[in-house]
Amino acid sequence: MTQHAAGARIARGGKSIYGAPLGILMLEARFPRIPGDMGNAATWPFPVLFRVVRGASPEKVVLQGARGLLPDFIAAAQDLVDLGAEAITTNCGFLALFQAELAAALRVPVATSSLMQVPWVQATLPPGKRVGVITVSRASLTPAHLAGAGVPLDVPVEGTEDGREFFRVLISSAKQDLDVALAEQDILEAGRRLVSRHPDVGAIVLECTNMPPYAAALREAVGLPVYDIYTMVSWFHGGLRPRVF
Repeated sequence: MTQHAAGARIARGGKSIYGAPLGILMLEARFPRIPGDMGNAATWPFPVLFRVVRGASPEKVVLQGARGLLPDFIAAAQDLVDLGAEAITTNCGFLALFQAELAAALRVPVATSSLMQVPWVQATLPPGKRVGVITVSRASLTPAHLAGAGVPLDVPVEGTEDGREFFRVLISSAKQDLDVALAEQDILEAGRRLVSRHPDVGAIVLECTNMPPYAAALREAVGLPVYDIYTMVSWFHGGLRPRVF
Protein backbone atom coordinates (compact mmCIF):
# COMPACT_ATOMS: atom_id res chain seq x y z
CA MET A 1 0.00 0.00 0.00
CA THR A 2 1.42 3.38 -1.04
CA GLN A 3 0.40 6.73 0.43
CA HIS A 4 0.01 9.57 -2.09
CA ALA A 5 -0.82 13.24 -1.88
CA ALA A 6 -4.21 14.32 -0.55
CA GLY A 7 -4.56 11.08 1.41
CA ALA A 8 -5.00 8.79 -1.61
CA ARG A 9 -3.90 5.18 -1.11
CA ILE A 10 -2.88 2.93 -4.02
CA ALA A 11 -2.98 -0.86 -3.59
CA ARG A 12 -0.29 -2.42 -5.75
CA GLY A 13 -1.28 -5.43 -7.87
CA GLY A 14 0.54 -8.02 -9.93
CA LYS A 15 -0.02 -11.17 -7.85
CA SER A 16 -2.73 -13.78 -7.54
CA ILE A 17 -2.35 -14.36 -3.78
CA TYR A 18 -1.35 -11.86 -1.09
CA GLY A 19 -0.18 -12.16 2.50
CA ALA A 20 1.79 -15.39 2.06
CA PRO A 21 5.28 -14.40 0.89
CA LEU A 22 6.96 -17.79 1.42
CA GLY A 23 6.52 -20.63 -1.09
CA ILE A 24 7.31 -24.24 -0.12
CA LEU A 25 8.07 -26.90 -2.73
CA MET A 26 6.69 -30.22 -1.45
CA LEU A 27 7.65 -33.78 -2.33
CA GLU A 28 4.81 -36.06 -3.37
CA ALA A 29 4.14 -38.31 -0.38
CA ARG A 30 1.23 -39.72 1.64
CA PHE A 31 2.69 -40.23 5.12
CA PRO A 32 1.16 -38.17 7.96
CA ARG A 33 2.58 -34.70 8.49
CA ILE A 34 2.18 -34.10 12.21
CA PRO A 35 2.38 -30.65 13.84
CA GLY A 36 5.94 -29.42 13.51
CA ASP A 37 6.40 -31.11 10.14
CA MET A 38 7.13 -28.61 7.38
CA GLY A 39 4.19 -29.90 5.35
CA ASN A 40 1.68 -29.24 8.12
CA ALA A 41 0.35 -25.71 7.56
CA ALA A 42 -0.41 -25.35 11.28
CA THR A 43 3.35 -25.58 11.98
CA TRP A 44 3.87 -22.04 10.73
CA PRO A 45 2.89 -18.88 12.64
CA PHE A 46 2.55 -17.13 9.27
CA PRO A 47 0.77 -18.07 6.01
CA VAL A 48 2.71 -20.09 3.44
CA LEU A 49 2.07 -21.27 -0.12
CA PHE A 50 2.51 -24.99 -0.87
CA ARG A 51 3.10 -26.65 -4.23
CA VAL A 52 3.53 -30.43 -4.62
CA VAL A 53 6.06 -31.43 -7.26
CA ARG A 54 4.38 -34.39 -8.92
CA GLY A 55 6.59 -37.43 -9.31
CA ALA A 56 9.14 -36.17 -6.78
CA SER A 57 8.78 -38.97 -4.25
CA PRO A 58 11.01 -39.14 -1.17
CA GLU A 59 12.60 -42.27 -2.60
CA LYS A 60 13.49 -40.53 -5.87
CA VAL A 61 14.82 -37.41 -4.17
CA VAL A 62 16.70 -39.01 -1.27
CA LEU A 63 17.80 -42.39 -2.59
CA GLN A 64 18.10 -41.59 -6.31
CA GLY A 65 19.63 -38.13 -6.14
CA ALA A 66 16.56 -36.38 -7.63
CA ARG A 67 17.74 -37.38 -11.11
CA GLY A 68 15.76 -35.71 -13.88
CA LEU A 69 13.61 -33.68 -11.50
CA LEU A 70 15.27 -30.26 -11.73
CA PRO A 71 12.95 -28.96 -14.50
CA ASP A 72 9.92 -29.99 -12.44
CA PHE A 73 11.18 -28.15 -9.38
CA ILE A 74 11.96 -25.02 -11.39
CA ALA A 75 8.51 -25.06 -12.98
CA ALA A 76 6.76 -25.56 -9.63
CA ALA A 77 8.81 -22.79 -8.05
CA GLN A 78 7.98 -20.43 -10.89
CA ASP A 79 4.28 -21.21 -10.36
CA LEU A 80 4.63 -20.26 -6.69
CA VAL A 81 6.36 -17.02 -7.62
CA ASP A 82 3.63 -16.24 -10.12
CA LEU A 83 1.04 -16.80 -7.39
CA GLY A 84 2.75 -14.35 -5.08
CA ALA A 85 5.68 -16.05 -3.34
CA GLU A 86 8.55 -13.67 -2.63
CA ALA A 87 10.97 -16.45 -1.61
CA ILE A 88 11.18 -20.22 -2.10
CA THR A 89 12.18 -23.08 0.16
CA THR A 90 11.71 -26.86 -0.07
CA ASN A 91 10.62 -29.68 2.17
CA CYS A 92 13.65 -31.90 1.68
CA GLY A 93 17.18 -31.10 2.79
CA PHE A 94 18.54 -33.27 -0.03
CA LEU A 95 17.39 -30.61 -2.48
CA ALA A 96 20.55 -28.71 -1.61
CA LEU A 97 21.62 -30.33 -4.87
CA PHE A 98 19.42 -27.80 -6.69
CA GLN A 99 20.29 -24.71 -4.65
CA ALA A 100 22.41 -23.01 -7.31
CA GLU A 101 20.11 -23.92 -10.19
CA LEU A 102 16.91 -22.78 -8.47
CA ALA A 103 18.52 -19.55 -7.30
CA ALA A 104 19.68 -18.86 -10.85
CA ALA A 105 16.33 -19.66 -12.45
CA LEU A 106 14.07 -17.63 -10.15
CA ARG A 107 13.81 -13.93 -9.43
CA VAL A 108 13.42 -14.35 -5.67
CA PRO A 109 15.62 -15.61 -2.78
CA VAL A 110 15.91 -19.40 -2.48
CA ALA A 111 16.85 -21.54 0.53
CA THR A 112 16.55 -25.21 -0.37
CA SER A 113 17.92 -27.00 2.69
CA SER A 114 18.14 -26.85 6.45
CA LEU A 115 21.79 -27.82 5.95
CA MET A 116 22.49 -24.24 4.88
CA GLN A 117 22.48 -23.40 8.59
CA VAL A 118 25.60 -25.45 9.31
CA PRO A 119 28.09 -22.63 8.56
CA TRP A 120 25.95 -20.12 10.49
CA VAL A 121 25.76 -22.37 13.56
CA GLN A 122 29.46 -23.20 13.33
CA ALA A 123 30.25 -19.49 13.64
CA THR A 124 28.49 -19.43 17.03
CA LEU A 125 30.47 -22.27 18.60
CA PRO A 126 33.57 -21.97 20.77
CA PRO A 127 36.96 -23.20 19.52
CA GLY A 128 37.21 -26.96 19.41
CA LYS A 129 33.49 -27.49 18.85
CA ARG A 130 31.74 -28.21 15.56
CA VAL A 131 28.30 -28.84 14.13
CA GLY A 132 26.94 -32.34 13.69
CA VAL A 133 24.16 -33.36 11.31
CA ILE A 134 21.32 -35.85 11.67
CA THR A 135 19.85 -36.92 8.33
CA VAL A 136 17.16 -39.33 7.26
CA SER A 137 19.73 -41.28 5.22
CA ARG A 138 23.43 -41.03 5.97
CA ALA A 139 24.34 -43.30 3.06
CA SER A 140 22.56 -41.01 0.60
CA LEU A 141 24.00 -37.70 1.82
CA THR A 142 26.85 -37.18 -0.65
CA PRO A 143 29.62 -34.58 -0.91
CA ALA A 144 27.52 -32.92 -3.64
CA HIS A 145 24.65 -32.39 -1.22
CA LEU A 146 26.98 -30.93 1.39
CA ALA A 147 28.72 -28.68 -1.13
CA GLY A 148 25.37 -27.40 -2.38
CA ALA A 149 24.57 -26.19 1.12
CA GLY A 150 28.06 -24.88 1.88
CA VAL A 151 28.73 -27.60 4.47
CA PRO A 152 32.28 -28.85 5.19
CA LEU A 153 32.76 -32.33 3.77
CA ASP A 154 34.11 -33.66 7.07
CA VAL A 155 30.97 -32.74 9.04
CA PRO A 156 29.94 -35.53 11.45
CA VAL A 157 26.73 -37.19 10.22
CA GLU A 158 24.35 -39.78 11.62
CA GLY A 159 21.29 -41.20 9.88
CA THR A 160 18.02 -42.92 10.72
CA GLU A 161 18.00 -45.59 8.00
CA ASP A 162 18.65 -48.37 10.53
CA GLY A 163 15.84 -47.27 12.81
CA ARG A 164 12.49 -48.96 13.34
CA GLU A 165 10.04 -46.36 12.06
CA PHE A 166 11.16 -42.98 10.71
CA PHE A 167 12.98 -44.09 7.57
CA ARG A 168 10.57 -46.98 6.91
CA VAL A 169 7.57 -44.66 6.75
CA LEU A 170 9.05 -41.52 5.19
CA ILE A 171 11.44 -42.98 2.63
CA SER A 172 10.60 -46.64 2.12
CA SER A 173 6.82 -45.98 2.22
CA ALA A 174 6.36 -49.23 4.15
CA LYS A 175 3.03 -47.88 5.46
CA GLN A 176 1.04 -44.64 5.59
CA ASP A 177 0.61 -44.48 9.36
CA LEU A 178 3.38 -43.28 11.67
CA ASP A 179 4.13 -44.45 15.21
CA VAL A 180 5.28 -41.07 16.52
CA ALA A 181 6.93 -42.47 19.65
CA LEU A 182 9.00 -44.94 17.62
CA ALA A 183 9.93 -42.22 15.14
CA GLU A 184 11.11 -40.04 18.01
CA GLN A 185 13.26 -42.88 19.35
CA ASP A 186 14.95 -43.18 15.95
CA ILE A 187 15.90 -39.50 16.10
CA LEU A 188 17.08 -39.71 19.71
CA GLU A 189 19.19 -42.79 19.00
CA ALA A 190 20.82 -41.07 16.03
CA GLY A 191 21.57 -38.06 18.21
CA ARG A 192 23.11 -40.16 20.96
CA ARG A 193 25.29 -41.98 18.43
CA LEU A 194 26.39 -38.67 16.98
CA VAL A 195 27.59 -37.17 20.26
CA SER A 196 29.07 -40.47 21.43
CA ARG A 197 31.16 -40.93 18.29
CA HIS A 198 32.03 -37.24 18.01
CA PRO A 199 32.47 -35.68 21.47
CA ASP A 200 33.47 -32.38 19.84
CA VAL A 201 29.95 -31.81 18.48
CA GLY A 202 28.62 -28.62 20.06
CA ALA A 203 25.34 -28.22 18.17
CA ILE A 204 23.14 -30.28 15.85
CA VAL A 205 21.43 -29.43 12.57
CA LEU A 206 18.57 -31.68 11.47
CA GLU A 207 18.61 -32.17 7.70
CA CYS A 208 15.15 -33.67 7.34
CA THR A 209 12.16 -31.31 7.32
CA ASN A 210 10.05 -33.97 9.06
CA MET A 211 12.29 -33.87 12.15
CA PRO A 212 11.27 -30.61 13.89
CA PRO A 213 8.56 -32.39 15.97
CA TYR A 214 11.38 -34.23 17.73
CA ALA A 215 13.85 -31.35 18.14
CA ALA A 216 12.86 -30.48 21.71
CA ALA A 217 13.18 -34.10 22.86
CA LEU A 218 16.58 -34.33 21.16
CA ARG A 219 17.74 -31.13 22.84
CA GLU A 220 16.73 -32.60 26.19
CA ALA A 221 18.42 -35.94 25.46
CA VAL A 222 21.82 -34.65 24.33
CA GLY A 223 21.96 -31.24 26.01
CA LEU A 224 23.01 -29.38 22.86
CA PRO A 225 21.37 -26.68 20.70
CA VAL A 226 19.30 -28.17 17.89
CA TYR A 227 18.52 -26.37 14.63
CA ASP A 228 16.13 -27.53 11.92
CA ILE A 229 14.01 -26.33 9.02
CA TYR A 230 11.73 -24.47 11.43
CA THR A 231 14.58 -22.34 12.74
CA MET A 232 15.83 -21.67 9.20
CA VAL A 233 12.46 -20.79 7.70
CA SER A 234 11.61 -18.56 10.67
CA TRP A 235 14.81 -16.61 9.96
CA PHE A 236 14.13 -16.63 6.22
CA HIS A 237 10.58 -15.32 6.64
CA GLY A 238 11.79 -12.71 9.13
CA GLY A 239 13.55 -10.90 6.32
CA LEU A 240 10.49 -11.02 4.09
CA ARG A 241 8.28 -9.46 6.75
CA PRO A 242 10.46 -7.65 9.29
CA ARG A 243 8.74 -6.96 12.57
CA VAL A 244 7.42 -3.42 12.95
CA PHE A 245 8.44 -1.93 16.31
